[in-house]
Amino acid sequence: MFLGGARNMADSASESDSSSVDGAMIAPSPLSREQIQKRVESLQQENRVLKMELETYRLRVKTLQEENRALRQVSVNIQAKAEQEEEFISNTLLKKIQALKKEKETLALNYEQEEECLTNDLSRKLNQLRQEKVQLEQSLEQEQEALVNKLMRKIERLEAQTLAKQANLEQLRREKVELECTLEQEQEALVNRLWKRMDKLEAEKRMLQERLEQPPSAPPSPREPGRDTPAALGAHVARLRGELARLRAQLHDTQQEHNEKVAQFAQEERQIREENVRLQRKLQLEMDRREALCRHLSESESSLEMDEERHFNEMAHGMRPRTVSSPIPYNPSPNSSRPLSPGLPVSGGPVGGLGNLPREALSPSGSLNRCQACGQPLFHASGPTAPPPAFLLPSPSPPTVNMLPPHPASFPSSNQARVRTSSQERFSRAPAPATPAVSPIAPSHLSTANPAPSSMPAAASPMMD
Repeated sequence: MFLGGARNMADSASESDSSSVDGAMIAPSPLSREQIQKRVESLQQENRVLKMELETYRLRVKTLQEENRALRQVSVNIQAKAEQEEEFISNTLLKKIQALKKEKETLALNYEQEEECLTNDLSRKLNQLRQEKVQLEQSLEQEQEALVNKLMRKIERLEAQTLAKQANLEQLRREKVELECTLEQEQEALVNRLWKRMDKLEAEKRMLQERLEQPPSAPPSPREPGRDTPAALGAHVARLRGELARLRAQLHDTQQEHNEKVAQFAQEERQIREENVRLQRKLQLEMDRREALCRHLSESESSLEMDEERHFNEMAHGMRPRTVSSPIPYNPSPNSSRPLSPGLPVSGGPVGGLGNLPREALSPSGSLNRCQACGQPLFHASGPTAPPPAFLLPSPSPPTVNMLPPHPASFPSSNQARVRTSSQERFSRAPAPATPAVSPIAPSHLSTANPAPSSMPAAASPMMD
């Protein structure tokens, strides 16, 4: 490019020289010759300058061509090196990918092995927890039954003591009424006798005064010696006053003794009421604790059921392609649930199950069931052989919950639940035996105040009023 420009410039300079020479040949003159000479020199100098520029441009073109060849060589080398690096990188990446695939396979195998071990360990721990739960439930039921029996014995003993004390109190009240009646009769008789004697003494006194006021006209009639003397009368009055003071002191002592006995009986009755309230609170606390424990056990069982159901669903729907070495077996049999309370035999056992038991064999200690429709506890009444107290104690055992995943066939239909509920309500509505005249101790949630004994007389003492 630069070379073509230089050639064009040289051609234009030669054309200008030839044109100037032709002009000079046409019109030669001395002035124009000098001008032409100067012009030729200037043109020659320009020609030399242009030649030098041409040489410089040629050198520059050569250097640029060499640089271009060097750059092409460098680009070729760089491209070859880049291809080598790309090939090396691709080879290393392929090796890494193969290594990662192998590592992934080993990790998958290790994960499957660890998951199998973890599944086995969890199933073993789950079985152990079930056994411990059953043992804890049995021990809890035994403790609750022992505590209920102890409280029932204590309540019966307190009822017997209350009845005995009430009978003693009634007897003391009757004795008090009899003593009051006899004392009133004695007081009335004594007052009447004293009034009669006072009237007699007044009459004798008036008679003596009249006799003293009358003049002694006739000899006195013979009387008993020492009968109407003032000393005898004063002694008789003093004796009567002493007897009256003695009777008053005896009446005061009797009233004081009666007041002490009444205060003692009131204190004993207050202590018995406080003990009754304390036992009621203790029984209520035990019942609340049992209900909380039953609720906690039912929540834990429901959580275990949910985990097992999720595990069973994952196994059933084929979430994992591998086979589990030891999955939890599914057994919809009702015998796989936890054992019932010792108070109730299990269906199909040696006793014959609940279906063969009469209604009298169902006691309050082991008769807690839950309605399949609403989930409310149902209490069964006991037979006439063991009369229950005024309140029914629920069973200490928690509601029976199946530990295995639920099966659609295991859920009762609405008709079965309705029949079961009606039978349980028939058991719960059985008439209770007649209670004694004195109402037993009732818990705080049934009655807040102690009932008054039915054998209390209508006319109570003035202090009780």
